[in-house]
Amino acid sequence: MVNVHKGVLVECDPAMKQFLLYLDETMALGKKFIIKDLDDTHVFILAEVVQTLQERVGELMDQNSFPITQK
Repeated sequence: MVNVHKGVLVECDPAMKQFLLYLDETMALGKKFIIKDLDDTHVFILAEVVQTLQERVGELMDQNSFPITQK
């Protein structure tokens, strides 16, 4: 039997990949979304979660950014 999934290849740095693996492991998006963990910088994910995943990554980036203040 053949299972077909529509997916997206994601290339990212190893730190972001660990975040994606964490989200997948904890089912933070409501289900597992990683189809295949390919190597240190590539992951194949379900196409239907791309928008939600981009929002979650955006939230992470907002939490980790600080405004530059001038004195």
